Amino acid sequence: MLALTMQAQTAYQPSSENLHSRAEFADMKFGIFIHWGIYSVYGQGEWYLNNGNLDLNEYAKAADAFYPHRFDAKAWVDAIKDSGAKYVTFTSRHHDSFSMWHTQQSAYNIVDATPYGRDIVGQLATACHDGGLRLHLYYSLLDWIRPEYALGVYGHGIVGRDTLHANYPAYLDFMKGQLTELLTQYGDIGAIWLDGEWDHAKDQVPFDWQLNHIYDLVHRLQPSCLVGNNHHTTMKAGEDIQIFERDVPGENKGGFSEGQAVNAAYPLETCQTMNTSWGYNVGDQHYKSTRELLHLLIRTAGKGANLLLNIGPQPDGQLPAMALQRLKEMGVWLRRNGESIYGTTAGPISETDWGVSTRRGNVVYLHVLNNQITELQVDWQSKARRVTTLDGQRLDYKQTKGHLVITLPMAESDAISRIIKIED
Repeated sequence: MLALTMQAQTAYQPSSENLHSRAEFADMKFGIFIHWGIYSVYGQGEWYLNNGNLDLNEYAKAADAFYPHRFDAKAWVDAIKDSGAKYVTFTSRHHDSFSMWHTQQSAYNIVDATPYGRDIVGQLATACHDGGLRLHLYYSLLDWIRPEYALGVYGHGIVGRDTLHANYPAYLDFMKGQLTELLTQYGDIGAIWLDGEWDHAKDQVPFDWQLNHIYDLVHRLQPSCLVGNNHHTTMKAGEDIQIFERDVPGENKGGFSEGQAVNAAYPLETCQTMNTSWGYNVGDQHYKSTRELLHLLIRTAGKGANLLLNIGPQPDGQLPAMALQRLKEMGVWLRRNGESIYGTTAGPISETDWGVSTRRGNVVYLHVLNNQITELQVDWQSKARRVTTLDGQRLDYKQTKGHLVITLPMAESDAISRIIKIED
């Protein structure tokens, strides 16, 4: 009984600032993920060190060639805002251990190890704060280079990796030192987005990440900062966001969410790539169409979740032209139809073969993604006072007990969706 009482007393209690941030985050619905580091020099994606079984010292030579002379933080922010996205999540340090800010915890960083010599996180933070874009920071829990980190599933083929001096307490201190820098030197940070816990998911003896030390540190330094952890399992104490990788909540097409039940008490976020890669991959031009990306955004909103859509910048610092085109086209659609996405929750009608629904207050939006349907019959319990298109065109409908039958407007063959607005 004493143990249970002590556990209850020490359970995570989010601050009022944190709860406010959760509500704001849930309303944003659309963010941009940025995977960028020295791996972009190789043009083989962010896992190239591991997947290529490279010599870590040879791989690290990319730092001396990393000179992103075309990086313009304001241009990034302007393009992201023009897309309709409300926040950006940037990889401050990925699994290859390279830090994109002037950390004092390691010389392996953008300022000390490259001829570029300028703090990327600092420039992006200034541009985001000036431009009114919320900044979140991705941070890797696993590390393929530092010997203090005990390798789990990945990294064993990397040549030159010291596997004899694992020291997790020292590695935890390193991470806490870096996170302290990120949370005290760059203004307000909307969220810390952690990744890599799954590296030890297959350990015979459960690996103790001591995540409470990290979570407590984040919440102490910035009480409004949210903690998300892409661990592919159920929510844990101290977390504020539930993350789904490559799937809308409740699905497992991407293969990462088999044991991940949706917890609707928390803000939800789906992360997905714009092409098929996270980091810049010179051979990957398999970009999803604007229609596909908008359908993904709509379906994600229909689950009450945000979409975090990824871009991998080029080594020169520019966002790929195709990604910029997709951002621009998504922004055009959202400026016309954002009312049915931003600030909404999951609607009363679950996803069907015709589409999804979202809700804001007493208004329900039906997103009809199938352009062939001419009439819609939905379960509806309350009195529908008004049924229109999003721009106010009244639609014919009949309501019987428990059902609503709506005659749909004709759809253009390439229409993204038809949005029906029901006021109850």
